[in-house]
Amino acid sequence: MTPRVAIFAPHPLLTVTLEREGPERDKVHFHPGGQGVWVARMAACLGAEPVLCGFQGGESGELLSRLLEDLPGERHLVSTTSASGCYVTDRRSGERELLTCALSDPPSRHELDELFSITCAEAIADGWLAVTNPLPAEALPLEIYGDLVADARAGGCRTLVDLSTPRLDSALRGEPDLVKLNDWQLAEFIRGPVSEPSQLRAAAQRLCDQGAQAVIVTRGELPALVLAGDRAWRLTPPRLTRGFREGCGDAMLGALAATWARGESFERALEVGAAAGAANFLRHGLGNASREVVERLVDSVVLESITAGE
Repeated sequence: MTPRVAIFAPHPLLTVTLEREGPERDKVHFHPGGQGVWVARMAACLGAEPVLCGFQGGESGELLSRLLEDLPGERHLVSTTSASGCYVTDRRSGERELLTCALSDPPSRHELDELFSITCAEAIADGWLAVTNPLPAEALPLEIYGDLVADARAGGCRTLVDLSTPRLDSALRGEPDLVKLNDWQLAEFIRGPVSEPSQLRAAAQRLCDQGAQAVIVTRGELPALVLAGDRAWRLTPPRLTRGFREGCGDAMLGALAATWARGESFERALEVGAAAGAANFLRHGLGNASREVVERLVDSVVLESITAGE
């Protein structure tokens, strides 16, 4: 039976990308994007059925909803009076340059209640929930994150969150099963440095002390730190130097959620997640890779237990 993973993705985006194909030919690409979409895409790649829960509205939302039909899984999109967000990037130079961006206005209370109730019901029915950030960051009231995590877990759902402060602080009150974040987000959470190993370990432990059942702190190409209960690991991704960082963390979360939901061990889910992040790094598409590439890269991931002093 294919596992289902609900994804709280309040603001899927319409993305427009300019690319150069040949010396005198440009091409324009239209895709659905945003953190939740990229999580969903990789979860599907690794064998889960993602259920995307978010807002859509306006002309940009009409085009976005049609593009989302190509995304595997289900979609529960709440219509809003505000238009869906859209951004335009230029990659013709080989680098990613943001040309313009228009974001959504905050939803009404009725629109927010509808999205919350749909997401919570779907999460409890599916047994798995991934929670991602809104865009703009301040679009939703902070209490929704803690309430969503708490209600989903009360219904027997495992919850994975990838949020920045102060949304992370709210989610911790619901005691999520997993918090995934990067080192700069962790520094923002503790309002201090995390560059030294002892600082990193102490800061990650604070997340556990405040409600997280497990924590993953990624650091780009450097090994990630993982804490779960009284155990700790160093998670080293495949060594790659030329690629695109956008969406690697989201690809990691999607693959981890799918693998864990399939019944694999937490340790195996960590390894597959790290491989998926590396596979995304090799591609232009955000949150995109083939399952075959991910499975080949898993052998290059190193997961090793560490002690308190490491």
